[in-house]
Amino acid sequence: MSATPDPGATGPPGADDVRGPASGFVVPRFAGIATFARLPLINDVGTAHVAVVGVPFDTGTTYRPGARFGPSAIRQASRLLRPFNPHTGTFPFADHQVVDAGDIACTPFSADQAVSDIETGMRDLLTRAQIPIVLGGDHTVALPVLRCLHEKVGEPVAVVHFDAHLDTWNSYFGAAYTHGTPFRRAAEEGLLQRGHCVHVGVRGPLYGIEDLVDDSDLGFRIMSTPFVARIGAQETAETILAIVGDAPVYVSIDIDVLDPAFAPGTGTPEPGGLLSRELLAVLRSLRGIRLIGADVVEVSPAYDSSEVTALAAANVAYDVISLLAEPRAGPAYSH
Repeated sequence: MSATPDPGATGPPGADDVRGPASGFVVPRFAGIATFARLPLINDVGTAHVAVVGVPFDTGTTYRPGARFGPSAIRQASRLLRPFNPHTGTFPFADHQVVDAGDIACTPFSADQAVSDIETGMRDLLTRAQIPIVLGGDHTVALPVLRCLHEKVGEPVAVVHFDAHLDTWNSYFGAAYTHGTPFRRAAEEGLLQRGHCVHVGVRGPLYGIEDLVDDSDLGFRIMSTPFVARIGAQETAETILAIVGDAPVYVSIDIDVLDPAFAPGTGTPEPGGLLSRELLAVLRSLRGIRLIGADVVEVSPAYDSSEVTALAAANVAYDVISLLAEPRAGPAYSH
């Protein structure tokens, strides 16, 4: 299916050169190829400001596998997304060309080779699109993406990391590249701005107190789930904005930051997580960050129930993309 421009998707006048999602009034939402939010493919438009790209890799998982099927599940769940975001007053697909760039293919047999494959694919994509929104895949995929973005912007990057886990461990069974190690490797390689990186939603047991010591030495701050629940979404976002400052920001979202009630379809679920409402509210309040890329990872549809995890992930990606659009009005929901 060739995506049919939707008059509502291009938003107000002045966006006529932007191709938006296929119209739900022309092609039913359950019909056609499931691109993200029914957006056009990158090959249909040439270049883009924002590219949603899948990385179906899960060889770095340490517990339940299946995140290799995450990109297709998120795309399927994204069919319900619409052109206007009333929470932020934005038309996320109108101000800039947003596309689906398909998947970056990588080997499922070697994490080391896969990291190299993803890096090659991402470097190629960045010649055609400025800002990648990555659908994982497990969290290993964040490392090659950060390498490419560091190279692109020419300076270390601040990371806002939503996750139940730190992902700054050193290795697992001797492997350097796993879904629990990407941010340690990134820090060791000088990709990150120390002191301007933050974990949000961390909870659950650790291997030892040294995990927290190592994490702090790598330059991360922690905003645990109980802390976020205590101070609320707005203050959480304000604290994040203060930490990252004017640095280029990569937002990395492991869907297991949500409580398993809202995201059962993931590899390492931890009880006591954020509500979907809390996560979306924090993201919507991050307007003003210098966003250079993002990922939504660890959706494992085999463990999902009624698509609730994939639906959450699709809406999370939508609200991240909405941060790149200029508000055309105040939030439509004021009460």
